[in-house]
Parts: sequence; C-alpha cells; structure tokens
Amino acid sequence: MKKRICLILAAAVMLTAGCGKKGRESLLDPDSPVSITVWHYYNGSQQAAFESLVDEFNTTVGKEEGIYVQSYSYGSVEELVTQVADSLDEKVGAGKAPDIFSTYGDTAYEINKKGQLADISAYFTEEELGEYVDSYIEEGRLGEDDGLKIFPVAKSTEVLMINGTEWEKFARETGASVEELQTLEGVVKTAEKYYEWTDAQTPDIPDDGRAFYGRDSMANYFYVGMKQMGKDLAVEEDGKVTLNLEKEDIRRLWDNYYVPYVQGYFGAYGKFRSDDVKTGDLAAFTGSTAASMFFPKNVEQEDESYPISCMVMDAPVLEGGQQYRVQQGAGMAVVKGQEKNEYASAVFLKWFTRPENNFQFGCEAGYLPVKKEASDMDILDKVIKEEGLSISDSTYTCFSTVFQNTSGKAWYTMQNFDNSNDIRSVLEYSLSDKASKDREAVVSQIQRGTSREEAVSAYLTEENFENWYEEFQTAMEKALQP
Repeated sequence: MKKRICLILAAAVMLTAGCGKKGRESLLDPDSPVSITVWHYYNGSQQAAFESLVDEFNTTVGKEEGIYVQSYSYGSVEELVTQVADSLDEKVGAGKAPDIFSTYGDTAYEINKKGQLADISAYFTEEELGEYVDSYIEEGRLGEDDGLKIFPVAKSTEVLMINGTEWEKFARETGASVEELQTLEGVVKTAEKYYEWTDAQTPDIPDDGRAFYGRDSMANYFYVGMKQMGKDLAVEEDGKVTLNLEKEDIRRLWDNYYVPYVQGYFGAYGKFRSDDVKTGDLAAFTGSTAASMFFPKNVEQEDESYPISCMVMDAPVLEGGQQYRVQQGAGMAVVKGQEKNEYASAVFLKWFTRPENNFQFGCEAGYLPVKKEASDMDILDKVIKEEGLSISDSTYTCFSTVFQNTSGKAWYTMQNFDNSNDIRSVLEYSLSDKASKDREAVVSQIQRGTSREEAVSAYLTEENFENWYEEFQTAMEKALQP
C-alpha cells in the first residue's frame, strides 16, 4: 500500500513539474521556440523602427517565452496585398503564408470571407481589450461572428499642416486669421485672399497667383464630408449596399473643392501635397499625421531655398458640420493556423502595442498609439525622455494637436463591404481628375490672352456640375457591381 502511495505521489510531482505553465502559455517552450513571420509594407525610417522593435522583442520577451519573429517588407501596400493573396490561395510559386500581415480593412474583409483570418480576441481578456481605444477595436471586427480580425497597432488621422513661415507673412500683410481655417468654407475664402496677395507681388504679370491649399486623400474628403453633414456615404446592411449621393450634398463638396481649384485657389502638383509645400506651390494641406514625417524643413526652388516652420491645426470641417475625425491606418491580421502560432502572434502584438514600444514606432512613422493611456502628451514626453527617442517637430506638433483637441470630436472610419475598394477608387479620382484637367484648360486659355474671369466662368456653370454628377453617379453604381 505504501509503495502504491509513493508511486502516486511521484506521478503527481512529475505531472506538476510538466505543467509549470498554465493554459495557452504551455504551448510555448523557450528551448524550442516557435517561429512566426510578419509581412508588412514599411519603408525607410518606418521599416528601421519596426525591425528594431522586432529585434528587441526577440532578445527579451520572445527569448523568455519561446517566440522568434521574422519580418519582411514588401515595399508597397499593393505588392503586399498581392503576395498575401497568392500565398493564402497557394498559387504556384507563392511563398508560405505569413502568420501576421499588415492590412487595411478592405483587404482583410475579402480574405475573411474565405475564412482565413483568426479571431484573436480569444487570446485577450476583456480587461486587456479595454485598454485600447474602443473605436480601434470595433474597426477590426469583421464577419458574422464579429470576431477581432484586424488588430490595431498604429493609427492616424487627418490634420491641417501649414507653412508657418509663409503664413506669418501672409497674415501680417492681409489680416488673415487662423480661425477662418477651422471650416472648409473659411479655407476657400483664405485661399482666394492668398491667390490675390501672391498675384499682386508681380504686378507686371497678371493672373499668376499661387494656390494656397490642397489635400492628399479625396476619398476621405467624400466620406468624412458626408458624415459631417450627418450621413454615411455608403451603408451596408444584410449584404446590400446603399449609396447616399443626394445632389445637394455632393454639390456642396463640389463647391468647396472643384470651384476653388479651377480658380487657382487650390492645387495638386506632385505625388503628395507635402511635395507641393516643399516646392512652394502650396502653403497648406490636409493630410495624414503620417505625412508629418515628410513635411519639409525648407522650401526649395530653382533660384532659392529657405527654412520654414510647421503649423498644425485640426482638419477643417464643413461649416456647421458635425465634428468627425477620420480614423485610418493599417492594422495587423493573424492568419488562421496552429493555436501556438496564433497565440505567439498575440503575445507579440500585445508587446508591440505597449505605450513605450508603440511610441518608439510612432515617433518614426507619424502614427498615433493605440492604447487609451498613451493618448497623452505627458506620456509621450516621458517616453521620449526615458527611451531617448527622436521625433520631428512636425510630428510632435501633430501628436499635440490630436491629443489636446478631443472635446466634442468623434472618430469615423469607412465601412468595409464588397467592392468597397472600387468605390474608394472612384471617390479618389473622379472629382480630382476633373478639377485638374479643367484647371489646366483655364491656365492654357489665360496664357493665350483670355482673362481669368472669362476662362473660369465656362467651368462654373450648372451644366458642368450636372454632367459630372451624372458621370459620378454612374461610376459609383458601376463600382458596386460584382
């Protein structure tokens, strides 16, 4: 009997020793680490910051837990989307699918329909998920199961960035006020004043005023502009998408972009509007906080180069409109696979989104942190000091503007649905391409001796709007078709 009791006790001791880790932690073994791969599209300083954090994880938490992360950059969002799709579809020549990949909502939506994304909420407690900004978590829920398929790792929003050096001179000589820049209508009035001010600087050359303002994302302009007017541009319910394209609403968006554009008050010349500020062709633009990384320190022209400062304000809203901020930025999706790989992926994502790590990446990439506690300038200042982080003046000012101006503002993100990417493409190019083409025609007429007023008047007609509006409606409806 004693011998039997001893055998039972010995077995119990061995079982206890073998279960030193509880729950899913037992899936990991530091002596036999699980290797997980992360595919992303980061370049330059963003890629360097991300890979530095991966190295830090591998030598600390990863080493202790038994996780080794390998990261690969595919250079662009488009290339990454193609590589991920090919690997998941097991196409000939495609590599093994990653465990984690960077993704926007429309891509994740399509992949999730094939049942290939893991619901990683199972690897987080409710308390842990509650640490993240609520709207960031909600944006990542996809499918009928409402599972967490896109995990927030870095976010951005739109702000108004201004050449502060140019603004100070312009405001001093004309009395222009920054308060006018709070609304889009105010921006239009200011841009007209700026055109006239710059035109007057060369009295021997008529009609050569410069544009004041531009914007990077036209799709955001439509989506957020409609939301500011109290409507969703596209609504998906029970698999059916309804477009809200009321003529009077679209006309208001036309009036506050196309009309000042063809008059020369707005502009778009380089690939991004930060490029246009660098060449002195624009003085201000609405762009992502990530664009702050590229806000120039100097205006560089053929005959001169001079330093400029950066002013940052909240992105202008339509007059009387609701105070919505666009919520954007790719998240990370975990591919459905072995439980230990999914769990290891969740461990890495938790670590990456710790405030000190999230800020280390955000300071280099211009992205906002994703945890509630990190949305604070005191926390940012503390992390910068303790971690010795470098951050550009423009990015720091962007963070300060977003963190401090939160009263009465709500986040807005675009809904994902079938063909949502095609809809976004129409929104991105329909109005902007027409505005650019018609502005070129106006400039050409002015160069041939036509007065600016006469050249512009032909494009500010009701007929011109009606023709474009019909084409726009048709293109939007066609984009929804399978």
